[in-house]
Amino acid sequence: VLTPTRELAAQVEESIRTYGKYLPLTSAVIFGGVGMNPQIDRIKKGVDILVATPGRLLDLQQQGNLDLSTVEILVLDEADRMLDMGFLPDVKKILALVPRDKQSLLFSATFSDEIRDLANGLLKNPQSIQVTPRNTTVQRITQVVHPVGRGKKKALLAHIIQEHNWSQVLVFTRTKFGANSVAEFLTKNGIEAMALHGNKSQGARTQALAGFKSGEIRALVATDIAARGIDIDELPHVVNYEIPNVPEDYVHRIGRTGRAGNSGEAVSLVCLDEEGFMEEIARFTKQQIPAQIVEGFGPEAGERAEPIAMGRQTIWGGAGKAPGRDVMAAAAKAARTEMLQRVRENKAGNGERNGGNGRGGQNGNRNQPRQQAQRPAQQGRPPQRQQQPRDAQQQNFAPREDDFDRDREDAIPRNIDPLRTNLHNRRNENVVPANNNGGQPDPMRTSIDSMAGSGRRGG
Repeated sequence: VLTPTRELAAQVEESIRTYGKYLPLTSAVIFGGVGMNPQIDRIKKGVDILVATPGRLLDLQQQGNLDLSTVEILVLDEADRMLDMGFLPDVKKILALVPRDKQSLLFSATFSDEIRDLANGLLKNPQSIQVTPRNTTVQRITQVVHPVGRGKKKALLAHIIQEHNWSQVLVFTRTKFGANSVAEFLTKNGIEAMALHGNKSQGARTQALAGFKSGEIRALVATDIAARGIDIDELPHVVNYEIPNVPEDYVHRIGRTGRAGNSGEAVSLVCLDEEGFMEEIARFTKQQIPAQIVEGFGPEAGERAEPIAMGRQTIWGGAGKAPGRDVMAAAAKAARTEMLQRVRENKAGNGERNGGNGRGGQNGNRNQPRQQAQRPAQQGRPPQRQQQPRDAQQQNFAPREDDFDRDREDAIPRNIDPLRTNLHNRRNENVVPANNNGGQPDPMRTSIDSMAGSGRRGG
């Protein structure tokens, strides 16, 4: 059984031992970040079910400590992640090491068209099984969007956590650096927080999860891949600090809450740079998501959408058509400059931070994470429509009517107003006072088992 994260591997193996308690089956789990020798000793005794992360599995195989020639069943858990470009090379190597006549099983809450096509190319006559109808929803998850000024996100996040006195919240960022930065900000503002991502040592990751589950840590700030190993039945709150550019990731994120029959809340902090991402999510989930501006944290009147730089990739997440190549190139150049500057600043202060207790952004890191590039140069901004006054009382973030299959029985009602303009330019908005503890939106329906395709906005 292959999983994308160490935490998920450990949870899967624990479940195997629980469910197979009275069965004559042996199991073991192997993953990186810990010593190999205990894992080698366990494997040499022979196991019926081996749960592993791809990297450690290949390491042990290449060292001659593992023979995969007798594998009968190969399972890819979180298969959408296992088949993306980050894991695909290792998965292909493993496929070449196992027998051709083995059975392959792929499990995931979502499959994009790209991943489905890729799986068809790797498998022989694959069959698709859905345990629930397509677009089955979780009614106990309340969703809300808070439009926010680009420079106010961290302050709004801290305000929401403190104002509602949340004791346990999972916060999602796009990048490792972003997770560190947000966790450090929350800690400095009196909210116990830790970051969870692939650059953390295994000890730091274990400490973060344990502290979060015990209640010692109020906010766990994680990247999408790292969070796949988080399974907490009564997690009450999930915050999308940064909106994912892949709609399926939104489904996986909010699926961390509302588990085992419990209610949950998913909050998305959306700046102008991310409106297009949110529109794609609305189309993908075929839902309307209410939007509320928290007083004092909304976008500035002259604020404009800008390209988003993620590592070496520059993407456009704003509403409407993406700007030209020159604008995107300027954004990438500005992002690289700022990235290098921040890396230098982080290295300069890393020793001082590491002297602490391992909390916040940088503490407990095994390696310096790659920087999330920030805003591009001013001259690279695309044109923006003039902002309309915010004078009405209610708005919903809804998918366009044209995006629905008219013959679908599970499509939302036709009386929902279509999305005519971008999120921040629409006239109907609900401004929520900053000290408002109530007024939660009606529970919205979110797709957890949706297998529909998505449009990626990478560039």
